[in-house]
Amino acid sequence: MDFSSVKGKVVIVTGASRGIGEAIAKVYGENGMKVVCAARSKEQGQIVADEICAKGGDAIFVQTDCGDIGQIKALVNTAVAHYGKLDGVVSNAGIGQGGFPLHEYEMEEYDRIFALNSKGVFAGMKYGAEAIFKSHSEGGFLINVASVAGIVPQRGQALYTATKHGVIGMTKSAALDYAYYGITVNAICPGYTRTSIFGNAPEQALTMFAKDCPAGRMGNPEECAYLALFLASDMARYITGAAIPVDGALAAGHQNVSTWKHPEIRE
Repeated sequence: MDFSSVKGKVVIVTGASRGIGEAIAKVYGENGMKVVCAARSKEQGQIVADEICAKGGDAIFVQTDCGDIGQIKALVNTAVAHYGKLDGVVSNAGIGQGGFPLHEYEMEEYDRIFALNSKGVFAGMKYGAEAIFKSHSEGGFLINVASVAGIVPQRGQALYTATKHGVIGMTKSAALDYAYYGITVNAICPGYTRTSIFGNAPEQALTMFAKDCPAGRMGNPEECAYLALFLASDMARYITGAAIPVDGALAAGHQNVSTWKHPEIRE
């Protein structure tokens, strides 16, 4: 596998201070991409950018609240001003919210999650696409980090599920808009992944998530990052409009009882 085609590409990664965003930013940096790390946390975001540079990469940090449209526009402008162009945007910043039946959510919770998970992604795509066109980028791309919840709705997750379904819908529609012009648009849909989105969840809860997954384990952020690298490369130029699960078969279907006739084959 040759990822030399990504070398020198300028990319914005939102939510780059931790978790999947951090993993994507670092994998991009390791493969020669120029990474604009964006996040609310100035301290942690700068650490990620510094770590990329310390390993021979090229990265800057721009403190950004991705729920603020004006700040996203400024982020794109800063990236272009610093590197002279823009080739891609990974809209990863988002928040989790769940565990309650729909009627128990407050309107303020609706506004908060849609501002970041939906409007923020739209702004990243809008201003990103404009800058990619103006940069005359060859191999431009938009990647949205959605969720397995955008494919299979989850109980107690009405608002989160709605935002992620919306992200996948925007992804597919934008892919149709830009396919002729050589800009790919795809969504990565993580399943249960060991990131800070689980907060201080007890180990018992993490064990439950692992058992709920057909693969029998939770995912690692790097497993999403390697897919993001592939989607940014020339090897994926004909892949657009896809919502790709990285979930250990969680979204593939409902688990049932299955008995092996010849279990000895596994020995």
